Amino acid sequence: MPNQRKIICYIAISLDGYIATKDDSLDWLFKVEGEGDAGYAEFMKNIDTVVMGRRTYDWVMEAEGGKPPYPDKETYVFSTSEHGQKDHVKYTNEEIVPFVERLRKESGKDIWVVGGSKLLHDFLKEKLIDEFIISIAPTLIGTGIPLFQEMDFEIEYHLKDVQRWGQFAQLHYELKK
Repeated sequence: MPNQRKIICYIAISLDGYIATKDDSLDWLFKVEGEGDAGYAEFMKNIDTVVMGRRTYDWVMEAEGGKPPYPDKETYVFSTSEHGQKDHVKYTNEEIVPFVERLRKESGKDIWVVGGSKLLHDFLKEKLIDEFIISIAPTLIGTGIPLFQEMDFEIEYHLKDVQRWGQFAQLHYELKK
């Protein structure tokens, strides 16, 4: 049996656990002195599919000036209002489990769940995130959009690696099997 495609969440957070301010700003993140690209280019070599929520996609599109952010990757955007395919993106509102089962059956590289917090929560409820690569910025923002929504379940991960990229601490976790 070929290796199963992993689902990975590669993301940056504030020291107090937020992925963005309440108004979706990442200004606090870009002020932090990093080193290189924090392993992003190497990570992307192993990814051929990107999955994100609609708000995240809209934010990325705005940040990229309307250019599709991942034109060389198969990109899925979970949305209740958009359907079909346009602008290098496939919109979907599929149930998470059949969606993931279908993707894992296809040959390919790993799958990146970009965000946001609600979509990540839906994946976590089904224990579908195989790995986390979390870069922690040394900034407290006090309030915002948390990486993890409140959960009524537990999932155990195993620490695979820790790296430093300038002022960022990057933690790499794998799902404990």
